[in-house]
Amino acid sequence: MYDSDTIAAISTAVGGAGIGIVRISGSDALQVGDHVFFSPGGKKQLSAQKSHTVHYGYVKDDGQIVDEVLVTLMRAPRSFTTEDTVEINCHGGVYATRRVLETVLKNGARPAEPGEFTKRAFLNGRIDLSQAESVIDVIQAKNEYALQNSLGQLRGSLRREIHALRERILYQTAFIESALDDPEHYSLDGYPPKLHLEVEDLSGKIEKLISSSDNGRIIKEGISTVILGKPNVGKSSLLNVLAGEDRAIVTDIAGTTRDTLEETVSLGGITLNVIDTAGIRNTEDYIEQIGVCKAQEMAKTADLVLYVVDSSAALDENDDKILSLLDHKKAIVLLNKSDLKPVTTSEEVRSFVGGRYPVIEISAKEETGLDALEQTLKTLFYHGDLTSHDEVTITSARQKAELIHAKDSLENVLESISMGLSEDFFSIDLMDAYAALGRIIGKEVGEDLVNEIFGRFCMGK
Repeated sequence: MYDSDTIAAISTAVGGAGIGIVRISGSDALQVGDHVFFSPGGKKQLSAQKSHTVHYGYVKDDGQIVDEVLVTLMRAPRSFTTEDTVEINCHGGVYATRRVLETVLKNGARPAEPGEFTKRAFLNGRIDLSQAESVIDVIQAKNEYALQNSLGQLRGSLRREIHALRERILYQTAFIESALDDPEHYSLDGYPPKLHLEVEDLSGKIEKLISSSDNGRIIKEGISTVILGKPNVGKSSLLNVLAGEDRAIVTDIAGTTRDTLEETVSLGGITLNVIDTAGIRNTEDYIEQIGVCKAQEMAKTADLVLYVVDSSAALDENDDKILSLLDHKKAIVLLNKSDLKPVTTSEEVRSFVGGRYPVIEISAKEETGLDALEQTLKTLFYHGDLTSHDEVTITSARQKAELIHAKDSLENVLESISMGLSEDFFSIDLMDAYAALGRIIGKEVGEDLVNEIFGRFCMGK
């Protein structure tokens, strides 16, 4: 716990809404509440009320009613920040909410910095740094899976994993130090092979967390998806279906799409950052050539390529060019226009791609085949399972970097064992791994890093 002044901020989105919340936290929160809150029957001292109670009344400024409110009182340490906290639920209009905040600031509170409420929760020991980072992930979650993963970390899933790893490392370090200090009671005979097995297991568990970061990035940011295909195969129609609105111009004229068009869509709870591109073909049109080149460049950096094939037309040399762009990429072949008489069958397409990519028959016009596309996406990116988040998934680049640091330190321990070095070397690298893991949950972190992390939060959180 640390001494702090009293802060206040609007903790809901500012705009036309039914309710707005002004949050006050700090050692003088109750006194500030006493100055601004008045009950219908007269002045009620919030500081005399029990914790976790709600009170009806008015916020007044110099005797004038600012708004009709409900005030929630939470005494320390039973609050988000572990400090005395008052939350004023007022009407959600822009002016009304700001007037309530102005009245609160006028009576002893100062404006909170971005993320300062969560920062205080961290500094006061209510949550660790990984949980604090998950708060902003909850707020920014774009889909159900991102939300559930963030909520799992907020409940402490990563913290528990890191604590377990650190305890095992600390045990080994303590044993080595005890044996070096008191060899009569603690023997290191035959210990290096045992430590080797233990460190290999620890390194494997850390590697598993590191590997989860690819899924974590996709869960958090969405799947970067590029739609490729020849002109007039239905790429823009597919984008419109996925987006649920007419975002792209669709005509029967080949080459209608000249530039890229981006849209974020949700398919069965999976976020796709979709880029529609110009049709790939040999063309003398200079502007269309630029669009084709841009499509090829987009395909190189995408997480996923949706290769659209027109089932009512034959494959040709342009399809060969597109297929060459799919090397070493995750891709799904969508055989479109399944509502028309087929010229190219799914069997022919599977043979054409050599069985390397799943082939799904769809009709953008009839909006069929999307369920199969959704399930294939789950298989490609989440091994078919998006319903369980018992396992920890890393979504933070900072956390991944510390995990890599910890794993490298453990690899140094294994190398020292293999070289037959003294046990002193084991302890140095073990403690380095211990410290790196500790920084994930906020142990041994500097003030600059803490300020940087919480500076990315929204105001009022």
